[in-house]
Parts: sequence; structure tokens; C-alpha cells
Amino acid sequence: MKQITEAILADSLADIGHLPLPESYRAAVVREADQEMFAGVPTREKDPRRSLHIQDVPTPELGPGEALVAVMASAVNYNTVWTSIFEPVSTFGFLKRYGKLSELTNRHDLPYHVVGSDLAGVVLRVGVGVNNWKPGDEVVAHCLSVELEDSAGHDDTMLDPQQRIWGFETNFGGLADLALVKSNQLMPKAKHLTWEEAACPGLVNSTAYR
Repeated sequence: MKQITEAILADSLADIGHLPLPESYRAAVVREADQEMFAGVPTREKDPRRSLHIQDVPTPELGPGEALVAVMASAVNYNTVWTSIFEPVSTFGFLKRYGKLSELTNRHDLPYHVVGSDLAGVVLRVGVGVNNWKPGDEVVAHCLSVELEDSAGHDDTMLDPQQRIWGFETNFGGLADLALVKSNQLMPKAKHLTWEEAACPGLVNSTAYR
């Protein structure tokens, strides 16, 4: 991971797709085994510092239509706080239901949940069928994850009845060294913005639009 980060900071992006991927990476997670830890505790007394952990997790396999991104900045949102205190429900229920859709989505059903629904970073790898993005592209990701199989969402994914919030209702979120997203979540990073400035408005802008 250090080699990748150094290449990005040095603006040496042309060959970043040839750098080896780490077998694991650092991520902020909640653990399924902890989901009852706040049972009976008033909401205001639930401390996310007890439930959020920084740990190494395996780098996920890249699927069709997906991109693996080196995260340079992310943000904390209300859904990250909800996830960390297991309110209004534990997000592991979301991951289990999503995991039942297909062999590909089954990757998300894990005993840990990598949280975070915003990022700014650099594309490292793209899956089969991704044509508009390539390794080395500087990007931001919005939070809406859709399968694009329902016609109601074809003109506007905000209207897709099967929409999910990445990093909340799916795994491999943005508060990590790497993130796995659908390529249709990606947008070009504005050159005049810092990584931090580019990372912070995605989810809240999507909510305001919706």
C-alpha cells in the first residue's frame, strides 16, 4: 500500500495499474460479534469508539462493472454513526440480504463491515465491462449503489427501487485504504479541490438531490 500511496503523492499515475495490489488493507470496521454490545444502552450513551475498529481485511475480488480505488480521503456521515451504534438496526442484516442476490454480491456478507459512504481517490483496477475509467484516474464516488436491472432507475438512479447506500447497505466502504465501488458511482475529481474537499460532499449532495 505504501508504494501505491507514494506514487499518487508523487503524481506518478501513468503506471499505477501495474503496481502490485496488497493482499490486505487497513479499514474502519464494525464486527458482527459486537452487534449486541449496546443492548439496553440509551442512544446518547452509545460510544462509537467502542464498536469501530481499525484492522486489516482481505482485498476483495474485483467483479464485472466494478472498480478498486485507492482512497485518499473519506468522510463521516450520519449512516456511519448509525452503523457504529447498530441503530436503528444492525447493518449486518443488510449485508446478509444483499449477499443472497448472487454469487457476486455474496462477497459482501462478511463478519465485519467496512464502513464509509464517501471517497476521493485514484482508480487502481477496473473489472470486465468498465469502459469509461482506467487505472490512474482521479475520482470521487457517490454513495448510490444500484444493480440497474429495474427500468424505473434507467433514467435516474435516484429513482431506482433497488438502490442501496454503499458502505451502509453494502460492504467495502470508503473509510479504508482501498474501496470497492460500482463503476457507475464514479465521477471525475475536480482539479481545483483538495482530496478532502472532494471527498466530503458526495452523500449529502445526493441526499439533497433526492
